[in-house]
Amino acid sequence: MEIWINPACSKCRSAVRILDEEGVTYIVRRYLEDVPSPGEIRTVLRRLGLEPWDITRTQEAAAKELGMKAWPRDDVSRDRWIEALAAHPKLIQRPIVTADDGTAVVARTEEAVRDALSRS
Repeated sequence: MEIWINPACSKCRSAVRILDEEGVTYIVRRYLEDVPSPGEIRTVLRRLGLEPWDITRTQEAAAKELGMKAWPRDDVSRDRWIEALAAHPKLIQRPIVTADDGTAVVARTEEAVRDALSRS
C-alpha cells in the first residue's frame, strides 16, 4: 500500500492517521518532492478507474494559468492532461491510496481510506 500525500494537507494527515491507527504497513510518497512520471500517473489513473481531469485540482493557480478548465476532456487530450499533472504535481488531487489488490482511491474521506484498507 502506498499513499501519495502533501504533508501540508489536512486530508492527507487524516488519512495517514487512520492508516497508523489501523497498524497497516504503507509507503508514503510526498509527491510534490518525489514527482510521479507521466507513466506513474497513467498507472494510478488505471488503478483509480478515473481520467486525469477527474483528479486535477482545477482551482489551483497553475491550472488557472494553463486554462485547464477549458481543455477538452477526451481521449485526444488525455496525454496533455497527464503531462500537465507531471509538470505541476500540485494539481494532483490528494491523498491517493493504492491498495494491495491493484486498485486505488482518492482518499479525501475516512470512508475512502477504510475502503482502500478493505481491499488490502
